[in-house]
Parts: sequence; C-alpha cells; structure tokens
Amino acid sequence: MKIKWLPGAISDLQRFRNFILPNNKKAAERAVDTIKKHVQLLNVHPQIGKPADIPEFRDLIITFGSSSYILRYRIEGNAIIIVALKHAKEAGFKDHH
Repeated sequence: MKIKWLPGAISDLQRFRNFILPNNKKAAERAVDTIKKHVQLLNVHPQIGKPADIPEFRDLIITFGSSSYILRYRIEGNAIIIVALKHAKEAGFKDHH
C-alpha cells in the first residue's frame, strides 16, 4: 500500500519533534522514528488501528515513554492516508479531515 501524509499530519509530527528537541535531541528523534515505524506497520496491517469517532477513520495508538501518540488515518483504495497526529494528553483532533 502507498502511504500518504497530509500536510497537517506532517506539521503535527514536526510540532512533536520541536517540542521535545530543546530538552532532549535523542528523545525527539526517537519519537519521530517510533511514529514512522508504526506507520510502516500499516503497510502490512492496515486495519490495526481502532475505529475512530468519525466513520472511515482509524486511530493507531503509539506508545512512547510514559505516554502515547494517536495517529489518525483512513484507507482509500490502495493507499493509507495519514490525516493527523496528537499527543494522548491533547484534547481532540484539529479539523484535518
């Protein structure tokens, strides 16, 4: 399957990296790597995420350290569209849909 990141999801990933970076460069890179590795799992197991609160979307929970990130995606034909990311402590998703 092809994986496509929407601009909002790329911005979310950069925001997480930039938030961690000043305090711990290695942790910032590990967070990004962890998220990207989980996205690659979607190639093999596209249904691994749980159904989201919006039909046709799925949420993949990615544990990192003592918390987690939530990756929202949808499947369109032969493609996985990464729509948004949020930290588990953030309120709902911004309107990226």
